[in-house]
Amino acid sequence: MLQELLGAAAGVCAVGAVYVAAAARVVKQYERGVVLRLGRLAGEVRPPGFTLIVPAVDRLHKVNMQIVTLPVPGQEGITRDNVTVRVDAVVYFKVVDPASALIKVEDYKYAVSQMAQTSLRSIIGKSDLDDLLSNREKLNQGLELMIDSPAIGWGVQVDRVEIKDVSLPESMKRSMARQAEADRERRARIINADAELQASRKLAEAAHQMADAPSALQLRLLQTVMAVAAEKNSTLVLPIPVELLRFLERGADKVPEREARPAVRPAEDAALERGAAAREDGAEDGAEDGRAAGPESDGPPAGRAEPAAQREVERTIEDIIQDAAKK
Repeated sequence: MLQELLGAAAGVCAVGAVYVAAAARVVKQYERGVVLRLGRLAGEVRPPGFTLIVPAVDRLHKVNMQIVTLPVPGQEGITRDNVTVRVDAVVYFKVVDPASALIKVEDYKYAVSQMAQTSLRSIIGKSDLDDLLSNREKLNQGLELMIDSPAIGWGVQVDRVEIKDVSLPESMKRSMARQAEADRERRARIINADAELQASRKLAEAAHQMADAPSALQLRLLQTVMAVAAEKNSTLVLPIPVELLRFLERGADKVPEREARPAVRPAEDAALERGAAAREDGAEDGAEDGRAAGPESDGPPAGRAEPAAQREVERTIEDIIQDAAKK
């Protein structure tokens, strides 16, 4: 009897061990368990750790709760400004409701992938090429909103969407390169023109300053000669402005006058002495004639002597000046 009881107990323990082994399940930390009993959702979502199910009745489905990185295949489309492009993107999403992700959609990863491709093509058709190249943040937000709206009902939350690459045709790349080159050339010409304008203003100010001081022009010319001579050239072509020639002509006219003045002054002094002596002789002759003729004849003889002496002095001075000028 005792042996039978021990055998029955051992049999029950063995059956219990087999049942526990068949019913025991382990849910990992990044997973959640969804139990379907006879095809229907049973109870709450099983948390991480050890859990038991009814063998042959319950089926435990484990749903990954980690963020999934889903690359979106390149999609070709035509932008709003009629440019053919190929755009690649990547979607980051995670499951927030394991039961809905398991029951409401057959394969939530495939569903999110197809929705991302459709939304990406729609974004390409609604955007311009410049927006795809420079305003990606706004396009990323719009694409995230388009994917996240239907994914909420599947128990999936889209965390982030990024456009990775925008591929352009070779002809469009060449056109954009020519446009960029033309823009750079335009800016270079504007900068060059601005520099010439500033230089012309400075040159105008310098010209006004040199006009007030003619010697400054000569100094500037000498500086130019020194700068050119420093290069040790065998031939030097020196431009001479008309103002400098006029300045030199005025200087050349003043030099002969200064040289002629010392020679003319002694001659003028000698002529003045001769004129004075002539006046004295004429005065004496007039006085003698006056005494002989009487008091009424004093004026006329003296008046005739003075003009003759002045003409003699003037002739002498003119002769001396002409001789000095010839020399």
